[in-house]
Amino acid sequence: MSNIYTSIDIGSYSIKVVVLQKVGNKFNTLATTSVRSRGIERGRVINEEDLIKSIKSAIDSVSNIIGIKIDKVLLAISAKDAIMDIIPAQVDITNDKVSGDDISNLLRDAVSGQSFVKNELVTAFPIKFKVDGVEYSNAKGVTGDKLSSRVVISVTPKNDLYNLFRILKRCEVDVVDIMYTSTGDYYAIQRDYSNKVGAIINIGYLDTNVSVFNRGIQIKNSIIARGSINVDKDIDYIYRVGTDKASKLKETFAVADSLYADNSEVIKIDDKEINQEEISRVVEARIREILEVSEKEIKNLTNRQISYIIVSGGLTEISGFNHLLEKVINKAEVLNLVTIGIRHNKFSSCYGAILYYDNKLSLRDKHYDMVDKEQFIQSLNIQEEKKEEKDNKNKRAMNKMFNFFGNKEDDLW
Repeated sequence: MSNIYTSIDIGSYSIKVVVLQKVGNKFNTLATTSVRSRGIERGRVINEEDLIKSIKSAIDSVSNIIGIKIDKVLLAISAKDAIMDIIPAQVDITNDKVSGDDISNLLRDAVSGQSFVKNELVTAFPIKFKVDGVEYSNAKGVTGDKLSSRVVISVTPKNDLYNLFRILKRCEVDVVDIMYTSTGDYYAIQRDYSNKVGAIINIGYLDTNVSVFNRGIQIKNSIIARGSINVDKDIDYIYRVGTDKASKLKETFAVADSLYADNSEVIKIDDKEINQEEISRVVEARIREILEVSEKEIKNLTNRQISYIIVSGGLTEISGFNHLLEKVINKAEVLNLVTIGIRHNKFSSCYGAILYYDNKLSLRDKHYDMVDKEQFIQSLNIQEEKKEEKDNKNKRAMNKMFNFFGNKEDDLW
């Protein structure tokens, strides 16, 4: 078993792809890439050929890195049109003790009476289990006769989703499973919030996604039509540099909390001198607004006590963002990805999507290889050959150098 998983997040600004390999209980990063997306806006395809080129570029990039052709992916999609419901389910336990098959049967029972004419099932996840009326957070291995649960079922409209399936198929890529980007964000946190109610704010390019989670399960979602593009537009409006240069200024020069900006720091763009403190005030004002609106939206979504608020998205990588967040939203914190090879929050949804999928398989006692075993072994052999060739090349270079110095290593020092 290769235990290699690939996920893709097709956003309005960029397409992110993450490839992980599970070794024991640990995930190792094999490849990540982020390429500029074209032909898609808010999950809707506006130019199919441009989008295909963008997807192929991203898939080819990670395929070349690991030496394996990626042809299966987990697709992370926006929860903007998600419809959620809670359905009771109950099944007989087949062999005295609850197994993964029993849990699969329970989830099938929950969705069996649902109509999926216009919508596609995205998630069916149990909220706690009961075995003969006794509640368990994990019922696997518990002895009893009846297994029951309340199951959160979430669906999304088929039209846009099937369009992405078809386009990925044209890129010679099959979709193994789908999940919401917000679900990926939650699993990327890698903390135990299974008994708490909290929220995740993901500041995207065009929109900001606000999700409420209860016991680790997404129960509410809302989209705010503000994102990092609004910061770019504000900078462009003030300095007239174009949105592309405005984006670079935002990422590399401005500070999210202007208190930490340097008034003496100046950069010259298109014959314009831009002061760091001044541009940081522009950036801070817009980010502050996005955070304030997001906090209000959380209160609109639920009246429950919120135990945690995590903020993700590429905008959180701007210098000083965490300082501004502390001022605007009490007890909120920036998502911190600690896995080697994935240090940027733009990958949070992709990364977490793989963790969610792996957890889903474990719950059902299932395993799925997204990479063919023979192909994986062949890739390892190729990598070993490349390493050997590189080592031989280095040896030849060293021998040549030693010969130049009379074949005496001591002469080099």
